[in-house]
Parts: sequence; structure tokens; C-alpha cells
Amino acid sequence: MTENKDNDIKEPEYREYIDRWIDGHREEMIEDLKSLVRIASVKGEAREGMPFGEMPARAVHAMQEMMERYGLRVTNYENYCIAGDLDAEGGKALDILAHLDVVPVSDTWTKTAPFEPLVEGDRIYGRGTSDDKGPAVAALYAMRCIRELGLDLKNGVRLICGSDEESGSADLEYYYAREKEALYTFSPDSHYPLINIEKGRLSRKFCAEGAGAADAPKAGYVRILSINVGDAPNIVPGRGTMVISGASDDMLRKAADETEALTGGSFSWKTEDGKSVVTAAGESAHAASPELGINSVTMLLELIKRLPVTEDYGSALLGRVGQLWPHGDYYGEGLGVGACDEESGKLTMSLDILRYDLSEDSGMFRLEGAFDCRAPLCCDDNNLTAKVRARLKAEGLAMEEGNMTPVHYVSADSEIVRKLLESYELYFGKKGEPFAIGGGTYVHDLERGVAFGCAVPGVDNRMHGDDEFMEIPVLVTSAKIFADAIMRLCS
Repeated sequence: MTENKDNDIKEPEYREYIDRWIDGHREEMIEDLKSLVRIASVKGEAREGMPFGEMPARAVHAMQEMMERYGLRVTNYENYCIAGDLDAEGGKALDILAHLDVVPVSDTWTKTAPFEPLVEGDRIYGRGTSDDKGPAVAALYAMRCIRELGLDLKNGVRLICGSDEESGSADLEYYYAREKEALYTFSPDSHYPLINIEKGRLSRKFCAEGAGAADAPKAGYVRILSINVGDAPNIVPGRGTMVISGASDDMLRKAADETEALTGGSFSWKTEDGKSVVTAAGESAHAASPELGINSVTMLLELIKRLPVTEDYGSALLGRVGQLWPHGDYYGEGLGVGACDEESGKLTMSLDILRYDLSEDSGMFRLEGAFDCRAPLCCDDNNLTAKVRARLKAEGLAMEEGNMTPVHYVSADSEIVRKLLESYELYFGKKGEPFAIGGGTYVHDLERGVAFGCAVPGVDNRMHGDDEFMEIPVLVTSAKIFADAIMRLCS
């Protein structure tokens, strides 16, 4: 190896050959990516030989054809996934884990149709360009590069391309029931520099029911009849509704003004026959980053605090829920479970579903909710799950059974982390540090797996959104980085 004087990173002798080869195959790599993007590999109805539907299976076959064309030894796992091996005498040391399925699309794309790839300037647009067909092609070309250059590997590398990452990863469950985890695994299905910690998750439902008041409320008091907010426990809801009776327009306006000033969201309502349908408009976000959203559940609970609600048990219970999850508390402080450690950061918590129904005839009510918590390394079932359960029980709320999903952790000092960061530093020319995320990646259940590329800080590739794209220079650089990483881990 020679030393790069600018950033004090050792530069391998083979770098110039890898760089020249991949630069020379840039257009071919883009065309292969286009061919995959044209396959609308959204999960469909299972059929014989097509466990996730016709289009994911078609994507698997397209990748199989590419792997065979480029000289890899190929194994098709019943169309759950496809594996291509670059073999060596020492046996396999590295798995690269990518996926070919994509999320559904909307009809509001502006650059191109989702499955009609478009190159514009330094970007290629289309569903899957960044998540995860582009990274899969970069990994394939890294292996092809090493094979065609005849670079020596002591141990082999395998590219595994699954077809169900977006819908539960049943593809990996099938694969790892038949194959062992490699000594090293990385998935180019996330961000640079490298993710070595994925927080644990506690996502649970809770409920309560009982007798409220069937009598009409006294003049000047508001009765809460129903609340309906949220669809998924892992999404901070941006919109929700509440039906109340007995509220004047002036009363609602005053409470709404105060709550809007606190939350940054907005309220609207319609009143008919003494009942008001109140709509809270916030901003949706992923539950792994609740601070990026404006939660319409907690907006409504804050609004309730500013209304003269009836003194019945159901209303009081809603008030206690509002104390456990006050608006702007993203870290579980209201529940008394706030936690933080240096490696993985703060615990995050969001209340993402709330249903409340009061029968005006019987006065009986039912309350249901669901929360999502992403937990750092210092948390476990004793100091998190049990504490949340006990706190909810003390307030009259029953939480469903179940333990938290444990934290995924690979030491920052491990060989795979150190060597992958060397490859990152070589091509980006700056120090790379591993970091933690609240979400889960394709390697969450693998003991020695990390997420490595291909998104770069400061660039929103619009994964899962309209006009998804991959920056072509990043795609090309990623192929070089992966080739270098293979050489470091397998030579």
C-alpha cells in the first residue's frame, strides 16, 4: 500500500486498477440499473414459485441473469432471493446483503414515471434507484471488477439479493433457515459512513374501558364523544379527528389558538346539531425520529387540556394519557423512562395511535392506543418494558404482553467496522465514524452485520417518496468502495 498524504489514509496498490475499471464501465452499470428499475417489483399476491408475487420474482430472475453473465456462481433460493458467489480457496468470508423489492408508488411523480428510469445530469430517477437496486448493482459491479481484473482473494464473497425487505424480510428468514451467517456482512441499504447500532424497539398497544356519564353535560361543559388518530404504530400521525359536544365556537377558537401556538399545528372544525368535528393537522414523521413531526394525537390531547371537559372517568383517563405523552416530549420523560448513553444516544418515544369511543346511550367508553419507543443500549425489559407497563397500569391502562426487540450492536472496534471505514475514508477523504439509528436495517437480526452506504449525508434521495433518485457519482464511488472493502476483508 502507498500512503495518501492529504488524509493520511493508506492507499492500496490495486486502487488505480479498480478506479479505471469501474470508471470504464460506468455507462454499462447505469444500463443494468435501468433494466432493474423497469421491473415494478412491488410485493404482490403469492403464486407457485413466486412467494412475493410475479414482479419481485421477475426482479430476482433479472439479477440472476446478470450474475451469471458476469461469471458468478449463482444459487436461486426458490425466488425468495438470489445469491452470486465469487469463490476463493479459503471459503466464504463476506456477505453483501441487498434487496430488489420496492415500496408502492404514487401517481404524483414529476420527473418521470416511477418505473421508467431517467438520467438527468448527475442523477438517475426511478423507484429503487437508491433503495435498493442501485446499491445492489454497485455491489455486483464491485465483484465483477475484482473477477475481471483477476485480483487475488484469499476468501470468497457472496452477494445476496432478497425480494421482501420492504414487507417484513420473509426472504431472509427463508435464506437463513438454510444458510449460516458469514463472518462479515454488510448491507448497502442505508447511509454512509456506517451504522453499527440499531436501537431496540418497544411498540405496544394499550387499552381501557369503563363507565362514563350517560346524562347530558351541564351547560358550559364539553363532552368528548370520540377520537380517531393514527394508522400505524411506527408513524407519527399528521392528521386526526375528535368529536365533541357542548363546545361553543368562541371556546374552541380560544383553546385552538393556544394549542396552535404551543404545537405549531393547526385545527379546523365543523359544528352541527351541537356536535363539533375537530380536525388536527400536524406533520407526519417516522417514529424513529418523532422530533421531525408534529403529532396530531398529542395536539388533540393538548386541546382537551384547554377545554372545560366533563368530569367523567373517560375524560379523566384521556387527561392522564395527555400527561404521560405531553406534546413535545419525544424522549419518554412523561412516562419516566428517559434514557441515554454515549454510543447510541437518547431513547425516543411517540404515541402514534389513539381511539376513544363513548356511547351516549350507556355512558360506557373504550380507549385504545399504541406507542412506539426506540431504545438505546442501556435499556432492557427490566428498566423499560416493565416500567412502562407499571406506569400505564397505575393510570388504569392495560398494556399488551411482549418484550422489546433488542438493540442490534456491532462494536466500533470490530474488524468489519474498522475495515469498511478505511474504504469509506479512502474514497471520501475524511474521517468516518460509526453511528446509531432508531430504525432497523436489513441486517438487524444478524450478529455481525452492519449497514454501509449508499446514501450520503446532506442528500435526500427521496427513498419511498416521489422522484426517488440516485446520484450517479455516488453510485460509481460506491462500487469502488465496495471493491476496496472486499479486498480488505477477503484478501
